[in-house]
Amino acid sequence: MTRKGFDFWEAERLSLEESRTLGWVTDDVAWADKHGYGSRIDAKHERARLTNRNVAYRAGLSDERRAAYDRALDEGIDAPVITAEVPTGGTVRKRVGGCVAEAEKHLYGDRVAWFRAEKTAMGLQPLYVPQVMADKRFAAALASWSQCMARSGHTYRTPQEARQAAIEHGLKAGPGEAFEAERKLAVADATCAKNTSLRSIGNERETHYVNKLRDRYGSDLDTYARLQLQALARAKKVVEPRT
Repeated sequence: MTRKGFDFWEAERLSLEESRTLGWVTDDVAWADKHGYGSRIDAKHERARLTNRNVAYRAGLSDERRAAYDRALDEGIDAPVITAEVPTGGTVRKRVGGCVAEAEKHLYGDRVAWFRAEKTAMGLQPLYVPQVMADKRFAAALASWSQCMARSGHTYRTPQEARQAAIEHGLKAGPGEAFEAERKLAVADATCAKNTSLRSIGNERETHYVNKLRDRYGSDLDTYARLQLQALARAKKVVEPRT
């Protein structure tokens, strides 16, 4: 963007601890005790998005300069389109050019291959998640988790139900009360997940059923993993590590 005559600022980044993904269940009791389900982290991220300096900078440009800014950034509606077929059927499209496309190429090398591999890898979930949920070992671990939660006074069948309950309570209660309730529920959730090995069993069963799809999608999964690792190595040379 600088080469094309515009200022551009890196977005505020969350800390390493804050940016971790919870996945479908967490068994990190200490993290849950500090962050609950991450509602305050989400709010911090949203505040950073709304106060992004680039938004204010773009708004302050003249109409002509703003149009030039958009062309430089991603080319807008004139950007090239790349497509990917998804495992459940249908096609997804992405329109991006300009500096965004240049950055993606620098990060992933072949950004078209990355887009297609990522959409395939992420698109496999509807194929294997029902199998995981129906798996006897996983179902037994999930039932044990639910029983553990009931002993703590929380009647939920799945971690997703518990997390949704925390969200709904947060919409009704004041910030302080909502977070305390969220934190206590998240601690109970993580404790039960740890005591029942729900996370490790779920991960193992997920790997098992994903591997059953490798005959058809193995090449895409391998490409996804390879390009992701290459991108991580390149990113480490560009961006300072998170603290």
